[in-house]
Amino acid sequence: MENMEEKACLCALNRIFGFKPKIALALLENIGGASEIFRISSKDLELMTGPHFRYKELLTRDAVDRAAEELLDLEGMGIRFCGYTEACYPAILKECEDAPVGLYVRSSTPPEDLWKCGIGVVGTRDISPYGREWCSRIVKGFSGSSEKPVVISGLALGTDIIAHRTALEAGLPTIGVMATGPESIYPYRNRETAERMVHTPGCALVTDYPPGTAPLAIHFLRRNRIIAGLSRAVVLIESKIKGGGMTTCRLAYSYNRDVLALPGRIDDLRSQGCNLLISQKIAEPFTSSESLLESMGMKGSGRETGPSWRERLIGVFGSTLHEESIQSMLGILSVIERNRGITIEELGLKTGEGYARVAETAGMLEIEGFISIDLLQRCSINYKNA
Repeated sequence: MENMEEKACLCALNRIFGFKPKIALALLENIGGASEIFRISSKDLELMTGPHFRYKELLTRDAVDRAAEELLDLEGMGIRFCGYTEACYPAILKECEDAPVGLYVRSSTPPEDLWKCGIGVVGTRDISPYGREWCSRIVKGFSGSSEKPVVISGLALGTDIIAHRTALEAGLPTIGVMATGPESIYPYRNRETAERMVHTPGCALVTDYPPGTAPLAIHFLRRNRIIAGLSRAVVLIESKIKGGGMTTCRLAYSYNRDVLALPGRIDDLRSQGCNLLISQKIAEPFTSSESLLESMGMKGSGRETGPSWRERLIGVFGSTLHEESIQSMLGILSVIERNRGITIEELGLKTGEGYARVAETAGMLEIEGFISIDLLQRCSINYKNA
C-alpha cells in the first residue's frame, strides 16, 4: 500500500529541487525518508547544511499540503507520481547521480511494469530523408530482437516522433520524455501520437516537471538527462555539432551507457555531430540494423543473459585468489561502473583500500580485459571483454 504522506513529501521535494536534484538526494540519504526532511528542526537542518542554505524556507508543511492536492488532481487525469524511494521508480535511473526526485507518469500500464530494457533514439528535428530512412529501419530492427526494447525519445518533431511512431507500428513499447508538465503535450501536432502512446500497453509519457510547466528551452536540456538515464543505450541518428541529441549522448556516456551514432557525409551539417562523437570515441558507429543490434548484444532470438560480475571473476580468478580478493575486485568494478574515468588514486580513496593495493588489483583486472586504464590512470569498464 502506498504511503501517501511520503509520496506528497517526495512530490514537494521534486518541485523545490527540480533543477538541483543532487541536493534533495543528499538530504534523503542523510536524513532518511522524505517526510523526515519536512519534520527536521531548523537547528538540526542548519547543522547539516550550514546557515546559508537557501532552500530552508521552502521546506514547509504548506509545500507538502500543496503537493498532496496536486496528486489528487493528477490522479483524476490518470497521471501517477513515482518518487525516488518508491517501488514504482525506475531502478536504472537511480544509477544517475542527478536523477530526479520523482517522475510523473501517464500510461495505461502500471509504472512499475514500464521500466524494461530501454534504447534511446534521438536526433535533430531537421531530419533528412537519409535520417528518416535509418531511424525507421533501426527501430523496426529492434522488433526482431529476442529482448524487445522500449524505444525512448523526447516526443519532439523530426527524429523523436519518427522513432515513437515506428515503434508503435512495429509493436514495440515506447516512452516519450517531455519537457513540460504531465498534463500538457508539446508540440501540439504530436498530440495524436502521444495519446496513442498513453493508451497502448507498455507505453507512456513521463516528465519530472510539475503541472503548469511551459516548454522553455532550458527545460529541454534538463529533460535530456532522463532520456539518457532511462536508456541502456542511446542511438544518435543525425545532429549538428550543437544540439539536444549531442547533449543526450554525452550524458549517456557519463552514465556509462552505450552510445551509437549513424555516420554520415563529412560535408553534411546534420551528420557532423554523429561524426564528431565517433571520432572522439564517445560513440560507436553502425552501418546496418544488424550491426547495431550486435553492438548492443541484442542479436538473435535465443540470447541468454550473461553471467554476473562475480561469476566472471570466479571463472578467471577462482583457482588463484581467495574470497577476500574477489570481493575487493567486485567493489572496484562497482565503483568504476558508477564513475567512468575515475583514477587509480581516486579509486583508492573511494574504496578505502589504498593506492598500492588498488593499483595491483586494477592491473589484474586490466590484464584479463575487465577494465581499461589509460595513460592518465583513468579507469573504465571494458564491457565487450568483461
